Amino acid sequence: MTQRILISLGVGLVVIGLLWPYLAKLGLGKLPGDIVIRRDNFNFYFPITTCILISVVLTGLFWLVGKFK
Repeated sequence: MTQRILISLGVGLVVIGLLWPYLAKLGLGKLPGDIVIRRDNFNFYFPITTCILISVVLTGLFWLVGKFK
């Protein structure tokens, strides 16, 4: 069971890596509500809205997969 989870996570990371250029065009990481603080020698970036959106999408996806399993 553990091997299956690790393989699934690895495949998921590869898929996200391959789709990243297309996801960036959708505006992920630059949504309203993402916190960006820029100072002279300091940049702080916290994509809270992007994290919440990804969490909602993944929760729905896992719910659908669990429902049909």
